[in-house]
Formats: sequence, C-alpha cells, structure tokens
Amino acid sequence: MTKGSINVSVENIFPLIKKFLYSDHEIFLRELISNGTDATLKLKHLASIGESKSEYGTPKIEVKIDKEGKKLHVIDQGLGMTAEEVEKYINQVAFSGAEEFLDKYKDSAKDSGIIGHFGLGFYSAFMVAEKVEIITKSHTDAPAAHWTCDGSPEFTLEASDRTERGTEIILHIAEDSTEFLEESRISALLQKYNKFMPIPIKFGTKEINDPEHEPATITDKDGKETKEPQRKITVDNIVNNPNPAWTKQPTDLEDKDYKDFYHELYPMQFEEPLFNIHLNVDYPFNLTGILYFPKLGQDMQMQKDKIQLYQNQVYVTDNVEGIVPEFLTMLRGVIDSPDIPLNVSRSYLQADGAVKKISSYITRKVADKLKSLFNNNREDFEAKWNDIKIVIEYGMLSEEKFFEKANDFALYPTVDGKFYTYDELFNKIKANQTDKDGKLVILYASNEDAQHAYIESAKAKNYEVLLLDSPIVSHLIQKLESTKENISFARVDGDHIDNLIKKDENAISKLSEEQKTALDTLLKEVIPSEKFMIQLEAMDSEASPFIITQPEFMRRMKEMQATGGGGMNMFGNMPEMYNLVVNTNSKLVGEILETKTKPKQERLINQSLDLARLSQGLLKGEELTKFIKRSYEMIK
Repeated sequence: MTKGSINVSVENIFPLIKKFLYSDHEIFLRELISNGTDATLKLKHLASIGESKSEYGTPKIEVKIDKEGKKLHVIDQGLGMTAEEVEKYINQVAFSGAEEFLDKYKDSAKDSGIIGHFGLGFYSAFMVAEKVEIITKSHTDAPAAHWTCDGSPEFTLEASDRTERGTEIILHIAEDSTEFLEESRISALLQKYNKFMPIPIKFGTKEINDPEHEPATITDKDGKETKEPQRKITVDNIVNNPNPAWTKQPTDLEDKDYKDFYHELYPMQFEEPLFNIHLNVDYPFNLTGILYFPKLGQDMQMQKDKIQLYQNQVYVTDNVEGIVPEFLTMLRGVIDSPDIPLNVSRSYLQADGAVKKISSYITRKVADKLKSLFNNNREDFEAKWNDIKIVIEYGMLSEEKFFEKANDFALYPTVDGKFYTYDELFNKIKANQTDKDGKLVILYASNEDAQHAYIESAKAKNYEVLLLDSPIVSHLIQKLESTKENISFARVDGDHIDNLIKKDENAISKLSEEQKTALDTLLKEVIPSEKFMIQLEAMDSEASPFIITQPEFMRRMKEMQATGGGGMNMFGNMPEMYNLVVNTNSKLVGEILETKTKPKQERLINQSLDLARLSQGLLKGEELTKFIKRSYEMIK
C-alpha cells in the first residue's frame, strides 16, 4: 500500500473548493458521470482501432444509493486506470488545476462556473462527501487499484481485487449533504443533467410486462373466458436517451420524430411546435442542435421552457444569452457544441471568440430556413405568420444581417387578409400612394375595430392598409423608414386621409375666411386647448364633421418608450394631445356656425366632440355617462 501527501501548497484544499463552489454543489454528479462517459467513449475508440485487448461490449454507467451506509456509488465500465495513472491524473494533474483555480479565485466571491474549466471535475465530489474512494481496473492486464482520501492532503493507494474493467467511485456523503442519499433528488439530477448522455445510465430497476409472454386465455367450468395475469420481468431502469434526435442526420428523421423529441424535451408542453430548424455544422466549429418555433402570438415574455445548451450531450444551462442571438431566445430546443466550455462564467462566455461565431451562424441558419419555408410553401408560412412574427420582427430590429435577409420572407399583412413582402408592397402601392412630394406613404392600422372608420376612408380611395399590431411595431417602422428610401408610415387614424397622403388637388371650403375665423374662435371657447389642437379642413361634405387624430410622431414615440425605447421619457411624461379635424364643408358644422343661441352652439359642439371621442375609445367613466344621458334627452 502506498501512502502519500498530495503535492499542493495550500493546506486542506477541500474546504476551500467547497466554499468556492458550494452554490452549485449539485453538479458533482454531472461531473462524475461525464468522467465515466469519457472513459467509456475512449475505450470504444481504442477498441475500434485495435489498441485495447478488452471487448467493448454494451457498457453502461450505474448510479447506486446506499442509504444505510451513507454512500453514493458511480460505476462505469470504461477504460479504467492503473495505479500509475491514478497517481498521475488524480494526485498530480487535478491539483495543478486546483492551485491555478485558487490563485485565480482566492479574492473573489463564489463562482460556480470553473470546475470543468480547471480540470477539477473529479474533485467536485468533495463538495458533498467527507471521504471519496476510487476502485479502478484498467482495460490492460495491470492490477486494479484502490485510492482513498478523506478530504485532507493525505491519501492511500493500494492494490484491489476488482476484476471487472472500469471505475467505481464511492462517495461517503457528508452530514450537510444527505439530500444526495434521497432517490428523488438523484433521479431529478439525472433528468436535469444526464437525460441525453451518450452512454446508458442505470439507476435502479423497474418492472415491465414480459414481451415474450402472451397471457393465455383460461375457460372456467361455466365457459367464461378470462386472461391469465400478465407476467412481469425486472429490467435495468435506464434513465437517459443515449441517441437524441439532434445527434442524428436530418435525412434520418421525419416530422413525427422532431415532434416526439420536442415533447421529450418539454413534457409539459401539449401544443405542437410550428416548425423546427436542424443545426449541423463541423467547420469552423462543431455545433449540432434543433430549434423549434413555438406558437408565440403577441407574447414577448421570456419562455419558461428555454433553449437548452449541451456539451457532448451533457446538459450545461438554459441560460443561452450570448450563444443564441437575443431575438431567438424566444424559441425552444437544444444546442450542443464541444467548443463551448462546459462550465464557464458569464464574462468568459461573452468574451469567447467561438461563442460569437456560433451566434452569427445560428442567425444565418435561421434566416435561411425561414426563407426556404416561405419559398416552398408560402400559403403555410402566411398561415403561421401571426405566431412567428414577434421573433422575426425582433430579429429585424436587433440583428443587421438578419434584417437584410428578412427582406425575402418578412410579411406585411393587410386588413383584407393579403400578405406582401416589402418589395411586393412597394410595387403594389407606389402609383396610388405616392404623395405630391414624391414620398411613398404606407398606411397601417394597429386595431381593426377601433380604427374601422379610418380604414374605410382609406379603402374608399383604393389605398392598401396594413395591419401591424405587434407590440414592437413602432420600433420596426422607425427602422424601415431609416433604411428604405423615401418612404414614411402613417397610421390611418393619424390624420384625415387627405392629409395622410397629400395630393396636388386642394378641396374648396364652403366657408369664407371670415366665417372660418368665427368658427375657430367659437370652437376654442368650448373645446379645452390643453387636450385638442383644432384644425379646420375643407373635406368631402359627406365626411364626418369632427375627426379626432393623434400626431404620428408623438404617438409613435410614446409607444416606443412603452416597449423599451430608452431615452424617450420626455414623451412619456407629456399629456395626451389630439388633433381635432373640423370639416368646414360638413352641413352640421355650417349649422353650428349659424345657430343663434350660445347654449345651443355649445351643446352641438360638445355632442359632436363626444361622438368623435367615442369613435376613438376616448369617452369613458363619468363623461360617457353624461353623454348617454344627454343623447337620450336630445332624442326626446
């Protein structure tokens, strides 16, 4: 038996490891199973090239709880180690990493993101164990070895009578970590971190129906038939799927396979995803994965079920910010890349060059897939538009390269249910909706019901009206106006239709200049100037007498501020201001001017104003009650 002291300058390193890593101590199981997986895959490779005398077979990793003995066992059937390899890899290599770790982090707070980075995977066991044993038999003819350490720098290394190839790690669980002797806790950790590990993981056994037993039919003395009980057999309880969909080629998968895997990832999701994007690249970095578009509608909130990041089928995190472009974090699915460090801090991740390339690749791949879906089945793409537009519009705002590519598939729906790409829309409306200054005016509505009258006025002139109702539409149209040449967007209720798209012809007013001045004075005496800017307009005599609009710029700035347009508080603090467009050619307006008594004039003005406010949803509470009462009085 060999006794020795681990070559480390810091006395009793294990409490320090525990102190620094305690916030994430559950990852010890992930680390130990990952080590066992690596040992098994290395053996597979050596066996395939004839470098190992050992038969690879069908190895698995087993996790066992000994509650009475307060022990947790992790057993693999992989490469195993000789005593010399234990000395090298456990006593020397890991501790050179440990010293580097302590030197780097001795003055910092807890950081759960450094174990894998410093080669400390095995030593994470000491976060939960007061003593750790390794019993290991190499795939070579070398005798087995037994290593023991109780958390001090001293260890023992002796021969073992183990005959089976592989490694067993025995954790003597510490008093403050007895939760890891509970079956439910270990089962939950295996589901979280090891659900898709490439080697089968056994955790206990389970009973299943015997597939080779067909229950016989028994007939009693009265001729009544019954089936004998189904015979049960006990089998290993394998807790993982070693061959998840993302590890396969897209040509080997059907639509049902992708949907089944989606529900395997998210068992509580009952809705089907709209479509998926299979990622598969091996240059200039390795990355595989599947991203799913769920039904999003208008919801911009972060999803409960997020994209999961794996490294070689080992779960790392579902905080994929920095790896996945922000606009795609609303999607679901899996990304697996060996080029992303297994357990790294946020700052390291964001500064990593490979990570930035991965983010750029994912953006391009998603854009290419969307273009392909649009080209291959436009009708289906249009049907799904309302459920995916938030992601696409957000991407157009936040990623310049995606904005450029989206010109081929981003859609602009109309209130009549038609869908145009930007180029199609431009060509459709340029003849009719270009104003007298040569600027193309794109009309849109955000609420078909609330803006119905304004939409009808626009359609009466054969103008196309888009329906743009997502929460970030103000940001999007601002981006389009600054990118596309000589265009502007105008919401249909932003002004009278003739003012939204000004043509050369000027309507003639029925009122003289003197009458207009008198009308303006009268209106300003009755209508509060802090709420309404009055503008007299000569319009069609059949048009509404009073029309309330809100200046496009002011309303848009307020909307942008409400959905995260920083630096625009000045608009948010301003009171709501509206334009009151008064049609000087309306018969009612003429009657108001000619009415002899002041009270009647005021009553007609207030009633007309309230009707205009009602059409815009601005009449509420006590004012609405008074309006209804006044209207009944007028009917009498």
